[in-house]
Order: sequence, then C-alpha cells, then structure tokens
Amino acid sequence: MVDAMAAPIISTLEATEHEIEIVERKGLGHPDTICDALAESFSRNLCREYRRRFGQVMHHNVDKALLCGGRASPAFFGGTVLTPMNLYLAGRAVTDLGNDRIPIREIAVGGSRSWIRAKLHAIDADQHMNIHELVQPGSQDLQALFSRSASRNAPLANDTSIGVGYAPMSRLELLVLETEQLINRKNRSGQHASWGEDVKVMGIRCGSAVQVTVACAMIGRYLAHIDDYLGQKVAIEAMVRELAAKHGFSSCRVGVNTGDDPGSGAIYLTVTGTSAEAGDDGQVGRGNRVNGLITPCRPMSLEAAAGKNPVSHVGKIYNVLAQRISATVVGTLPHVTAAQCLLVSQIGAPVTSPAMLEVKVALRDGLPVSRVRNAVADIAAMRAIHYPAVEDCYFSIAPLRMRST
Repeated sequence: MVDAMAAPIISTLEATEHEIEIVERKGLGHPDTICDALAESFSRNLCREYRRRFGQVMHHNVDKALLCGGRASPAFFGGTVLTPMNLYLAGRAVTDLGNDRIPIREIAVGGSRSWIRAKLHAIDADQHMNIHELVQPGSQDLQALFSRSASRNAPLANDTSIGVGYAPMSRLELLVLETEQLINRKNRSGQHASWGEDVKVMGIRCGSAVQVTVACAMIGRYLAHIDDYLGQKVAIEAMVRELAAKHGFSSCRVGVNTGDDPGSGAIYLTVTGTSAEAGDDGQVGRGNRVNGLITPCRPMSLEAAAGKNPVSHVGKIYNVLAQRISATVVGTLPHVTAAQCLLVSQIGAPVTSPAMLEVKVALRDGLPVSRVRNAVADIAAMRAIHYPAVEDCYFSIAPLRMRST
C-alpha cells in the first residue's frame, strides 16, 4: 500500500503540432451519451439519497448501462415508434442499512425519465423507452474497503486505475466541441425543432486542410417534405462553416448526413431524434471522455467515468483531477504552453496518494523544464492531496472549458 504520495514527476512535453489530427464528439442524444448521462444521473441521485438518509455517500458503482434500440417508422409530418427502446441500468450499490431500505428502482427509473424529459424533446419518456434496474449489493471486500475510508483522513481507492488529462484544447477540438453544443443549444420549440439531439461530429485535420462531418438525426413530425429536410442540412452546414471561420479555419469542408441518398428516399429521418429508436444501441464508456471529446491523437483513458462513485473510485476521480491539474498548470504559469498529466492509483491506498503522478509541460522560447519544475510540482501536489469535494468529482457530459492553442 502507498502510504504517502510519490513525488510528482515533471518532464518535458514536445508540443509540436502533428500533421494529422482527429477529434470526435458524440452529442447529447447519441445512444452512448444517453447511457453515460443516465448512469451518472443514477449515481448522483443515489448520492443525494444516501446523504439524506445517512449523512454520507455509501458504496456504489452504477457504471454499467446498455441501451437496446427499438424499431421505428419515421415519416414526414409524422412517424411511429413500433417497438420501444430498452435501457438496462446495472451495477452495485448499498441497497439497505439495518431496517432502512433504499428505493433503488425508484431512484434509477424516476431519475432516468426526468433526464429524458428534460434533455430529449421528441422522446416520450413513458412510452418510447422501457427502463430496467438490475442493481445488486457490492462484494464484501469492496464494501469493507469503502467503509474503512470513514476512519481515515482520505477515502481508499477501490481500484487500480489510470487517469489522464491535457490542456489546452486545440482549435480543432474546440471547433468539434462547440459545433455539437451549438446545434443542441438551438431553440427546439422554434425554427429548429426538427433537429434531434443525436448529433455526432467528426473533425479531421491534415496539415492545414480541415474537414468536419456532422450527423444530425432529423425529426419527421416537424418536416413537411424532402425539401424541408435538405434545407435544414444546408442551415447546419452554414452554421459549421461560420464557426470554423471563428476558430481560424478559413477553408473547411463540411458534410452533413453524408450517408443520405435523397433520390432513393434514404435519409436520416427519425421519430424521436435519436438513432437508438431503430438504428443504433448504446453503452457506457464508448463515448466522450471527461473533457467531452474522443481524441485518439491525445493521451486517453479507457475508463468509463460515468456512474462510478465520486468518493473513492479513481476511475472517475483521477481523470477529472488529471484534467484539472493540466488546465491549472497552463492557466496559471505564463511560460507553459501545454501540459499533460498522468495519475496511477493503487487499490487500498488513499486516493490522495497516487502511486505515480507525472506532469509533462511544454514551455515558450525553449525554456528548460527546471524553470517551472517547482511550481508545477506544487500545483500537482496541492491538487492531489486536497482532492476535490464529492460534488466537484461528478463526471459531466458538459466538459471543462479550456483555452485553445
């Protein structure tokens, strides 16, 4: 067991811009994002209930969710869901303490339906999705490990895991992120009610050439005919071009729903605004990382942060922390142009004592790392030892904001 935090390792980061860059974001209504959001909503609601009843968060990890798509028959000015979608929420949680029973099913199902009603404007939360709760108590060893945390100054890590983060975001990363956010910020009761929340954005940069591909599930009930559909595609394309120019890309190829074949009637038309109604399924952990993006050209953790408890599960805490350490280093040290952070935990050790903490930094004007080594180490140590409060460790599909390169 690690009893004290290992000294942070501060090293050099080569921050040269790569010739190829690929960035992806799965939007609010994508099946994978829905699973992440509902698993996280479940965890947050459990935390609130545990605190209300017992004054503290109890052991839980409800980070397993599967969305099985249904069947639908979309049409202009209409459409029908033929077979509802099925959402399965699974995991481990304290279900009772003494004679006090926790209403796990009510928390899981009620919270999920509330999120769907608030976020997905074309889905009937009662009719279009069946929600199944499959939670069981956790193993005795992990429950005991969680309980031992109460007698210590810091919770004990309940996994051996890796957390990574970086800052700042590149211009392409910000473009991809803001493209999805802008589409899903539009007024759904107004002129863009036909835009479903299932938006997926892929950005590719090869040298200075940039291409952005957008998939947006269109909702048939708000469109009269094919010309209306094509008009909405043009509106999205124009919006993305304008946003690309704002981020310094004077030339940007944009494609919207590029799988369409209007001549044969094959278009991305839906009833509910998500491909989960018929064309796709979803699962926790297959979508965006904690910064809101999928970035294969950057350091990435494969951990599914959503649904893990925010007290002792380093699969969540360390990824949030690594991102914040990186952002703080870049945001507070003028000589640092970029930073990456890597944290490794050891099960049973205090979460404030990672087995390894490395921060790589790139500096302006060829300055040596020794110029900022102590300052970076202070930031990393302070952030790791005084790890965020429970509320700050909540994973969110709304990413942390970071300035661009």
